[in-house]
Amino acid sequence: MELKVINDKGQASANLSASDELFGREYNEDLVHQLVTAYMANARAANSKQKGRSEIAKSTRKPFAQKGTGRARAGMASSPLWRGGGKIFPNTGEENYTHKVNRKMYRAGLAAILSRLVSENRLVVVDSLTVDAPKTKLLAQKIKGMGLDGRLLIITDSMDENLYLSSRNLPNVLVLEANQADPVSLVRFPSVVVKRDAVAKIEEMFA
Repeated sequence: MELKVINDKGQASANLSASDELFGREYNEDLVHQLVTAYMANARAANSKQKGRSEIAKSTRKPFAQKGTGRARAGMASSPLWRGGGKIFPNTGEENYTHKVNRKMYRAGLAAILSRLVSENRLVVVDSLTVDAPKTKLLAQKIKGMGLDGRLLIITDSMDENLYLSSRNLPNVLVLEANQADPVSLVRFPSVVVKRDAVAKIEEMFA
């Protein structure tokens, strides 16, 4: 298939021939949902720790007599039924939240996302995208000159230090290398700009 290419001034350039398998695949919503959910779950850290009834620093003596008080019988104040007692099923801090995703599923899911971006005209291929100095103003002007606005994901073949430093103060712009492109970022940003050389790198990795 042919991808439309523009230059850094937003003018149309020669089209780029790209893989149908990667950019012309039918969209699979269930697969993309599974991929995004797994990616977010795998990034989750088990940092929540709660105390069970054996870890609560309370006396183990019986709080009051078994009979005669009119209250429900109680064995110790660390009971999970009591305020300040231990949790019944506490988080240990060692939970494993990871989801397994096969390599073939991951590649197919990314291809489905990229294909949807192309079909919705949300993916833009640019000949080159560089800035002369690490200045936020220069990158903002270049993005505006290309006719782009709003939240933007920029994918490059290799990290340009000036481009990366210029993007850090733009809250709605993220710059990633092709091998760092992830399903969550591709889904989250309304517009994706891919450098021409990065397209070949993406095809090499996932096609």
